[in-house]
Amino acid sequence: MTIKKGSDYGLLQPLPEGAPVVYSDAELRALVVAGRDAGNNNVTVGLLGGDLCKTLGGTGVLSRLLGPDALTVPVDLVVASIDGVEIPFVSHLVVGKLFGSDFAVVMNSQWIGNRDLGPRSHPGDGLIDITTGSLGWRQRRQAISRSATGTHLPHPSLTYRRVRSETLSFDRPTSICIDGSLHLEGRTLSLHVEPDAFHVVV
Repeated sequence: MTIKKGSDYGLLQPLPEGAPVVYSDAELRALVVAGRDAGNNNVTVGLLGGDLCKTLGGTGVLSRLLGPDALTVPVDLVVASIDGVEIPFVSHLVVGKLFGSDFAVVMNSQWIGNRDLGPRSHPGDGLIDITTGSLGWRQRRQAISRSATGTHLPHPSLTYRRVRSETLSFDRPTSICIDGSLHLEGRTLSLHVEPDAFHVVV
């Protein structure tokens, strides 16, 4: 679901003076990871774009972040260990070609672009939403079309679960895309959630 202003999640609280502002999941990830590496577990960032921003109902308007309607929320960080190398992410991770052979989608947000790939995903619930499977080309086209509204699930050839941790293995090195910007390959993927690891203001 998309978080709405006034819900039990978060506080009506403006962006602290001097706090950074970012416009994408990739920029947010870079700041959060830098803070984490420096031992700063209290990072607060203004969020004006990206899939996590969309999930949280952000407007992309800077003046909102500084006013009484600004919503400050805690967000989980997902840590992926890819062939033993730890790579945290804030929004999503995609293994392989979407809905293709032996693919996986790991969601901390609801959206990837205009695709609702985590219709039940909540970035502050301590869980990740994982969809795995393999589809033929015809079913793949149908799933891609339906993913715009989140109706690609349920599907007999797709497995969906909401978990705190998971390990995935692949027969050969497979392409992995993290937060829409970081591209690499791996065969073994271990995932776990660090709850309420940082705050964003939308």
